[in-house]
Amino acid sequence: MTAFFTGGQSDPTVQPVPASVVERVDAADTTLQNPRRAVISLGSNLGNRLETLQGAVDALEDTPGVRVKGVSPVYETEPWGVEPGSQPTYFNAVVVVKTTLPPSSLLERAHAIEEAFHRVREERWGARTLDVDIVTYADAVSDDPALTLPHPRAHERAFVLAPWHDLDAEARIPGRGPVADLLAAVPRHGVTPRADLELRLPE
Repeated sequence: MTAFFTGGQSDPTVQPVPASVVERVDAADTTLQNPRRAVISLGSNLGNRLETLQGAVDALEDTPGVRVKGVSPVYETEPWGVEPGSQPTYFNAVVVVKTTLPPSSLLERAHAIEEAFHRVREERWGARTLDVDIVTYADAVSDDPALTLPHPRAHERAFVLAPWHDLDAEARIPGRGPVADLLAAVPRHGVTPRADLELRLPE
């Protein structure tokens, strides 16, 4: 677990996890048989954005068969795919989990968490209280339209790549390459770290 939070970090907002928390989370892993590592992106631009993101992190941890292993710093970002100024800015973060759920069940849980926070799907790129996207699931590569893995646009989105790189500098997207290289190749305008904000790792 500690590998996601310590070695190779350059962002001063990423704080080491207390040993007591590491022990509790690692002990909980004994309930998971042959877990897979998944990366999940979170976004919110309506309501209390930080509270909503924390609620999503906590809801993931409360999911049977899921253990939250890492939570990135928070970024504030301009909305994607819409006219500038037409929507409030987003708070974005990335979560690393270990899970025994198959991808389809993890997706169902992601949608359930969105619905719990009153996500409305009326228009593409529309404002939303919460967006929960599965970015990667182990090394799975799938073109299933219900859940394409890795996420088909994650490699070109700085609001996913930047917090993910802060969390795990050695991360890779299957079929796309190192997150560090992908991040270096995309514009970062409008993607700003918020050192004054923090999401808590569930205890």
